[in-house]
Amino acid sequence: MQREFSVIIERDPEGYYVASVPELRGCHTQAKSLDTLMKRVREAIELCLEVEGEHTSRQEFVGIQRVWVEV
Repeated sequence: MQREFSVIIERDPEGYYVASVPELRGCHTQAKSLDTLMKRVREAIELCLEVEGEHTSRQEFVGIQRVWVEV
């Protein structure tokens, strides 16, 4: 069975790409290249599904909104 997950990808100040999967609590990884990151995020998802089981709640991706806050 295939499932689709939304993955948030950011780049930190040191140049590492960081991926997180909001639907799976604690599911994140990092890598220096996007190719390696995508391989690692698939592995991380598989591991999280093993731990949490296949019965994780499915969320619907709505979008991303930037919010500006004066600091």
